[in-house]
Amino acid sequence: MLTRRTMLGAAGLAAAPLAAPLRAAHAQSPAPAWRAQFPELVFAIIPAENASGVVERWSPFTDFLSRKLGTKVTLRIANDYAAVIEGQRSGNIHIASYGPSSFARALMTGVQITAFAIETNPDGTKGYHSVFYVKADSPFQKVEDLRGKNLGLVDPNSTSGNNVPRFALNKMGINPDTFFARVIYTGSHENAVIALQQGTVDMAANWWNTPEESNLQRMARKGMVKAEDFRIIFKSDEIVNSPMAYLDSLPQALRDAIRTATLSMPQEDPQGFNRIYEGKQGPWQPVDNAAYQPIIELNRFVDNLRRRSQ
Repeated sequence: MLTRRTMLGAAGLAAAPLAAPLRAAHAQSPAPAWRAQFPELVFAIIPAENASGVVERWSPFTDFLSRKLGTKVTLRIANDYAAVIEGQRSGNIHIASYGPSSFARALMTGVQITAFAIETNPDGTKGYHSVFYVKADSPFQKVEDLRGKNLGLVDPNSTSGNNVPRFALNKMGINPDTFFARVIYTGSHENAVIALQQGTVDMAANWWNTPEESNLQRMARKGMVKAEDFRIIFKSDEIVNSPMAYLDSLPQALRDAIRTATLSMPQEDPQGFNRIYEGKQGPWQPVDNAAYQPIIELNRFVDNLRRRSQ
């Protein structure tokens, strides 16, 4: 008589011959040759916000990449934009998330890297803006009203926090180093808003995507500020969105694996991807270095402005 136990036992015996070919097939798929050379990869990001915010936002990405590559991916929090550039120059940072100007600066100074993914907006566009904020209750209605006041910029290698603002001010006929009482670099986009909130500066540069998504809106969602306490008095033309880049010295197979895994994350781990951008961005798309040639030209223009003002 066949009992439930003997049926289960028979099923187990029947399954056994199938397992051996599966194990054999698995044994015939050796680990990629690069894995022994790179037991750990380092991913770094420019400091757009405080350290805890970076960890909370980007840990899902490094976790996902670790799983997909089969090697540890460590998140490194850079002190400033230049640290990411120099980390890739030295080979200590294998993958980096840049701002457009800092990526262009890396290329301009000979860092051997390639952009492979670009941020996109929910509507599929690939651009954002630089804005100048003032306090909502301030009397300032246009940039020209701030003569003799303090300007808050972000970092010398920030696109929306320095280079585009300097380009825009030049078009207005304003030399920031003589027009304003002080030009203060705050170190991050969050710090620029805090400096404006505290009165350290009277106008602050920042990044802005849409009325629903900007650094200011992110800070408001974290309870750091109230968005209605600030208003925009200038918005730039569109800037190409930020890239990710890897070292050209990495083996081609590893670069291919990084690119494939990164571009797959929005579909394969939507919950993790949405943590990075709080559901406010579209999926990453492929990109190359040529997309940032206009930013290289912008950097050169701003460099010339600095030399002329010295």
